[in-house]
Amino acid sequence: MEESFVLIETRDFGQVEIGEQDAIHFCQPIFGFENLREYVVLFDDEISESFVWLQSLEDPNVCFMMVDPAVVDADYHPALPVGAAKELGGEEAVCWCILTVPGSFEQATVNLKSPVMIHPQRRTGLQVILDGDYPVRYPLMKNREDTGSC
Repeated sequence: MEESFVLIETRDFGQVEIGEQDAIHFCQPIFGFENLREYVVLFDDEISESFVWLQSLEDPNVCFMMVDPAVVDADYHPALPVGAAKELGGEEAVCWCILTVPGSFEQATVNLKSPVMIHPQRRTGLQVILDGDYPVRYPLMKNREDTGSC
């Protein structure tokens, strides 16, 4: 089967060519973006693989910067709720957390309460609200400030 590519407009990267098979369908929309269900994960070769962009395929102005939660908190291992696993089509979901950068990157926070889960083989995704006491605005640089390291 021949792979086909499409050119998309993005907020942060201009025009980008993606494989049609790279599209991710969100079974449930990102909170606050109920009309958007088609996305693609974009990587920037100049930045760590721990940071990605979730670009809407339906609105080029909607793009979320996400981080691998293991970079933020090594003890963060949320269990995928049973209902979410059923919607995604399995428990093999990759977990990402949405970053909010209010001004400078040093002020960035991570939403640990509502991670984005993506099933890599089925190309499905959703955002879940976890049970438990997870912060919505966890400082991205918290551990670095505590230890004084870079």
